[in-house]
Amino acid sequence: MPQLADIEKAAERLQGVIQRTPLLPNLSFSEKHGANIQFKREDLQVVRSYKIRGAYNRISQLTGAEKKNGVVCASAGNHAQGVAYSCRMLEVNATIFMPAPTPKQKVDQVKFFGKHWVDVVLIGDTFDDAYRLAQEYCKKQKAAFIHPFDDEQVIEGQGTVGLEILEDAHDPIDYLFLPVGGGGLAAGVSTIFKALSPKTKIIGIEPQGAPAMLQSVNSGKRVVLQSIDKFVDGAAVQSVGEKTFEICRNQLDEIVTVPEGLVCTTILELYNREAIVVEPAGALSAAALSLFSRQIKGKNVVCVLSGSNNDISRTEEIRERSLLYEGLKHYFIVRFPQRAGALKEFLVEVLGPNDDIVHFEYTKKTAREKGPALIGIEHMRKEDFEPLLERMNSRNYQVEYLNEQPNLFGFIL
Repeated sequence: MPQLADIEKAAERLQGVIQRTPLLPNLSFSEKHGANIQFKREDLQVVRSYKIRGAYNRISQLTGAEKKNGVVCASAGNHAQGVAYSCRMLEVNATIFMPAPTPKQKVDQVKFFGKHWVDVVLIGDTFDDAYRLAQEYCKKQKAAFIHPFDDEQVIEGQGTVGLEILEDAHDPIDYLFLPVGGGGLAAGVSTIFKALSPKTKIIGIEPQGAPAMLQSVNSGKRVVLQSIDKFVDGAAVQSVGEKTFEICRNQLDEIVTVPEGLVCTTILELYNREAIVVEPAGALSAAALSLFSRQIKGKNVVCVLSGSNNDISRTEEIRERSLLYEGLKHYFIVRFPQRAGALKEFLVEVLGPNDDIVHFEYTKKTAREKGPALIGIEHMRKEDFEPLLERMNSRNYQVEYLNEQPNLFGFIL
């Protein structure tokens, strides 16, 4: 278990290296939930996530011989940037393994933060491939492997987030919402709160498509998820760490999952109302507030916004997932009679005044009475959906509803 004294020493090491990110009250979320909501803004960190804390704390404590041999890590995102910046500050060479499909923007950021101290190796199709090859390389080179979360010194570094929150909070904190991926942040920060603010209820938040910590806690042992939704990439892991599992199952008061669609709605809400840019994992804690509206009313609440490394190319998918989650966009396969005027009848007789066709794909089939069309319809209000279905059924249209199909995004985006 990490110790309070060791986390305090980590905070001393990090002085002058990291940003002391602000703890800011948020008016709109406070009014929405009837609570005093404050955001710990790790999205404003020097590498745009808290990962620099654990990486620097770990690398700075290597021996002289270990530093000379260099370090190795595997990551497709924030951990790689944290390691790269730490190595630049400490003048330690690093080899960072990233999956070959990693977006160029993320690769460029790692190179930017690490400069000539970092060598990026793009290899394998998945993170698991890159991780395995990084471990093999590490053994051959006798280099230190910097784990993204399952390392005591990494956990201690992440725990400094908790120290800053409690130092900056003016009132006792009733609820603390923490994103959970591999568990490093949750393990470190919960240690601080159990020692210094034991009455605070600590809520761990996972994406619904990757509930590795929740399932592990419920099973009483670490589990490996066979498949995950990787959309919330900063928190979507198949298995949590051994150390972080033991800490989190003893120190988190509750673990809940948040649908990816609600995460997307929250990303857009933070951007449109607050001009706050967060990545999907960075929005987890704020997204979970709506699940606790009754419990937190009138309470002092802190949410950790963990990072802002979001790729603008994902914006369309974020908006799409949000609309589907909110019940404002629906996709159908409609089989039209293959005759002149069939589409016009659909537009006049089926579509309501607030229904807008935003996607339409149709190719006429030969030697068939009916032809399938893929149609996307967007509403102004989610209450418009049931009347639309009723009009389709009353006119005997053959319709297949697609919103709940797992491969939907692969076809429409």
